[in-house]
Amino acid sequence: MVALGAGTAGTSVASGDELEMTAGAARAEVTLRKGDRGRAVKAVQRRLRVNADGVFGSQTHRSVKRFQRRRRLVADGIIGPVTRRHLRLRPFSRSSVVHPRRRERQDSPDTSGGGLANLPAALARIALCESGGNPRAVSSSGRYRGKYQFMRSTWTTWGGRGSDPARASEAHQDRVALRLFRARGTAPWPTCGR
Repeated sequence: MVALGAGTAGTSVASGDELEMTAGAARAEVTLRKGDRGRAVKAVQRRLRVNADGVFGSQTHRSVKRFQRRRRLVADGIIGPVTRRHLRLRPFSRSSVVHPRRRERQDSPDTSGGGLANLPAALARIALCESGGNPRAVSSSGRYRGKYQFMRSTWTTWGGRGSDPARASEAHQDRVALRLFRARGTAPWPTCGR
């Protein structure tokens, strides 16, 4: 049984540049999402031609999603490496953004994000390959879901809470993927695990 998708999210994400598989690409790049503040947010707002107040609020979130749809990217409202490159911005420094504290709720799906800090490099590369690191990614068929492109059956078998991996917090997706990775290595990801 193939437990996870084999790079299936590539059909719903801009093809090509999101799958950079160099050692540098495996390092966590600073991403921006709703609630963030700082110079990096101002740079994005200027590029999108919205009020550059440095607060990633609802207006900025809607503008990012609109931009992503026009560029045929996953319209999740998150500025990750692919969207940042399409905006023609350099990588953001950690000092240029302040992330709000994000907690994972135990009982309900969390859409706020915030993955685990010390993932094995191989698992980080798999996430980049499978979904561009996007915890909300869904393949064009809808069969593979989340950051690691879980099938729903695999998700529940390996301890995923809720029925949809793409609605679970990024930290919970990381924990389930880490459990699977420790048990089976890269085999569940036949393409991205090479």
